[in-house]
Amino acid sequence: MNNPFREHSNYNCFGCSPSNNLGLKMEFHADGDEVVSTWSPGEAFEGWHDVLHGGIQATLIDEIASWVILTQLETVGVTYQLNTKYRSPVNISKGSITLRAHLVEQKRRIATIRVELQDGEGKLCTEGMVDYFVAGKEIAAELYHYPGREAFFKQ
Repeated sequence: MNNPFREHSNYNCFGCSPSNNLGLKMEFHADGDEVVSTWSPGEAFEGWHDVLHGGIQATLIDEIASWVILTQLETVGVTYQLNTKYRSPVNISKGSITLRAHLVEQKRRIATIRVELQDGEGKLCTEGMVDYFVAGKEIAAELYHYPGREAFFKQ
């Protein structure tokens, strides 16, 4: 997936901006009705030795959920609620993690996205359910410079 926001000079998202030196620099691709991200954790994101910090895991979950809103609902949103279930430690030494997110439902202006986080060995370690308050498409375009769905799939 293309990140069309990188063209804006004031774009500094902690989750997905490639130019935020302290950020996660996440990238995404589509796999059917899911948004997928593979991300390589480093020691800077540890809680306990060799364990990915739970707050970073929650941020990863929140960020990929927002890309479901951007690419599937064709608008922007803000996190309304985030529930995270930590099943197993995510060991940094096991390599790149994979996140998979998909839309569960949308009721009026609230969209629910399910996210799974797997460690480098493919083990499900963390699950998230994220509720987003979804903006109207006019507001998304005017206030948040939403570029349209097609901008995310340009080659």
